[in-house]
Amino acid sequence: MEILRRRHEGDEAEVELRGRLDAYWADHLARDLDELVRGGAHRLWLDLSGVTYLSSAGVALLVRFQKELNRLGGSFQVINPSESVKEVLTVVRVHALLVGEPPGQRSRPAGAPRRGETQARKGVAYQTFAYAADQPLRCRSVGDGSLRLQGRRFGPESCPAVALGGDSFAVGVGALGQSFEDCQGRFGEFLAAAGAAAYLPTDGTNVPDYFLLGGSMVPRVRLCYGLVFEGPFARLARFETRRETGTVTLTQLVEAGLDLAQADCVGMVLVAESAGLLGAALRRSPALKEPLDDPFAHPQIRDWLSFTGEHVCRGTTTLIVGVAARGNGGALAPLLRPLSAEPTPVGHFHAAAFSYRTLPKGEIDLQTTVAALFEQQSLQTILHLLGDYREATGMGESEFVRGACWVGPITESNITVERASA
Repeated sequence: MEILRRRHEGDEAEVELRGRLDAYWADHLARDLDELVRGGAHRLWLDLSGVTYLSSAGVALLVRFQKELNRLGGSFQVINPSESVKEVLTVVRVHALLVGEPPGQRSRPAGAPRRGETQARKGVAYQTFAYAADQPLRCRSVGDGSLRLQGRRFGPESCPAVALGGDSFAVGVGALGQSFEDCQGRFGEFLAAAGAAAYLPTDGTNVPDYFLLGGSMVPRVRLCYGLVFEGPFARLARFETRRETGTVTLTQLVEAGLDLAQADCVGMVLVAESAGLLGAALRRSPALKEPLDDPFAHPQIRDWLSFTGEHVCRGTTTLIVGVAARGNGGALAPLLRPLSAEPTPVGHFHAAAFSYRTLPKGEIDLQTTVAALFEQQSLQTILHLLGDYREATGMGESEFVRGACWVGPITESNITVERASA
């Protein structure tokens, strides 16, 4: 069988088949169509005018893609079916489900998602949706991150239990457990969003763990330090790079988010396809009993932090949580660092990398999207995202291809600082 791609423009693609679509060629076609969908084509037309034989395996493949693209808010249609294909599709009663009009003769698919305003920015297309949020996000700075910088150990009093609900998100160094003693040797990179919390234990297992909090406010999380945000988002921005652009950096997404929210400080949650992450992760818990011995000095920093050294987690779907600001970030300044080689914007972002999952087009729900990642995909690792702009050898920063970004403004008056004793 021949598989011919006639057109691929934006989210639309046409494929022509010639020959037999049996079990052997169904596998080949599945890989080709999966590649198109992963490349952003969510509206597919399959021209079967040249198909001389269609087996049940071929029918099953067609139905699978129809259901999958319908779930993603796209469409999948068979066009120009040959007489033998028509006969098979009619016998198995899927002709009405699969067969449609060729491109140019189609109407808007039933149930297609509502479109938001679309604009281009530095080679990236942003489709934005405004929400009715009339208040900035509330932000709590929990704990004292300077203890680690000072080489001091975190104790029970400086690692409070934190209650997180379904409308909150958080980032910092934390662990999941019932008590400080339970978490003491495992504190690591932590994030939470939309009723799910995850962290990378520092007990030597190096396997990320998570807990689905749902709407509960039960304090199942302990933070050495971090930021907790609550409240509704003001904007959702769907973004996708153009082919000639290739990728978009974290800094570019942050700058777009600041502009969309019309704010100097924002809280952000992203779900995006990664083109490569750069960052670091703790190797040891800062709550261990032995002295820290200035963990950021050379050479002991190698014992405390692991750096990626190159772009990792390419092709994964990432959940990213954090905060960004123009200037120094005001009350949040102790936890913010420049995201690029420039002094601003500054931010603090953690990323959880999952096995790849295609996102639906258009407006999507954060809680539903996050729950699907944790329930149906494999959580691979968690990183504190950092840029690498060393002269000559720097690797740049984390890069992405497409995804969704929820953003909300933060004002100085909506920030509270909670300092626990050391």
